[in-house]
Amino acid sequence: MDENYNPDIVSVVDEDGVEHTFEELDRIETDEGRYVALLPVYDEAEDILEDDGELIILRVSEEDGETYLEPIEDEDEFNEIGKIFEERLCDLFDIEDEEEEDS
Repeated sequence: MDENYNPDIVSVVDEDGVEHTFEELDRIETDEGRYVALLPVYDEAEDILEDDGELIILRVSEEDGETYLEPIEDEDEFNEIGKIFEERLCDLFDIEDEEEEDS
């Protein structure tokens, strides 16, 4: 592992006022908007083991100078953005596609 690795850590407060911590893996900008791919960061080993390892993909929006992360409600938009992140992250992290592993 690279000794100089410094993850981009993002804290997000949800609508209930609960703070969650994530590592930002990637960000993209398309004609539709700006998006981030996040992974949860846990303090407890047990929480790490229970995590399903799925990316959290959110839209970045700005209002009154504040930055907000919000879910992507449109299924087609979510699938399109998810595919872009999957391709980019597979290249960056040398991740094999599940279909390739099953062959």
